[in-house]
Amino acid sequence: MNPPDAPDRCRIVLIAPEGIDPGRLTAALDGGDVASLILPAWGLDDDAFQRRAETIVPAVQQHGVAAMIAGEARIAMRARADGLHVEGSKRDLEEAVSKHQARLMVGAGGAATRDEALDLGEARPDYLFFGRFGYDNKPEPHPRNLRLGEWWAEVVEIPCVVIAGSDVASVATVAATGAEFV
Repeated sequence: MNPPDAPDRCRIVLIAPEGIDPGRLTAALDGGDVASLILPAWGLDDDAFQRRAETIVPAVQQHGVAAMIAGEARIAMRARADGLHVEGSKRDLEEAVSKHQARLMVGAGGAATRDEALDLGEARPDYLFFGRFGYDNKPEPHPRNLRLGEWWAEVVEIPCVVIAGSDVASVATVAATGAEFV
C-alpha cells in the first residue's frame, strides 16, 4: 500500500549486470523512471567490489537514483550508497535493520513463499524483493514472483520489488500486479 503522496505507478529498479561499464549504466538511468539501482558483487572480492561501488554509486546518485549495495554494509557505507540489499535469513536482515536503517535504506530479498516473505517482513525492511539476481532471466517474469508480488502489494504496507523478465515488455506484466517497483 503506497502512502498518499507516492506516485501512482510502478517505478523501475535496475540491477547492475556483471561488468557493466559506468557509461552504459548512466545511459540506462536516462531510459525511464528509475528509482534505484542494486549493485551486486557478482563474485568480486571485497576490495574490487568496493572500488566498483565507489565508481558507480556517485554516477547513479548524480542521476537522482538511489544506489543500493547488495550484501556488504561496510562497502555501502564507504561508497556512500543510499542503501543495503540483504539476501539471507531473517536474523541477518534483523541485524542489518537494527544496525543500519537509521543511515541506510535496508531492503530484503530471498523469499520464495508467503511464509518466508511474512517472516522477513517482520524485520520491517524498506522493501521486499521477489526474484533472484542472475537466475530469473527468462523473457517472461517467473510466475512465482508475480503471484508473491501481487499478494504482497495487496495485503502488506511494505513496498515490494518484483523482478521482470529479460523482455522489456514483461515490465507491464509486473506493473499489473500492483507492485510498487519492477
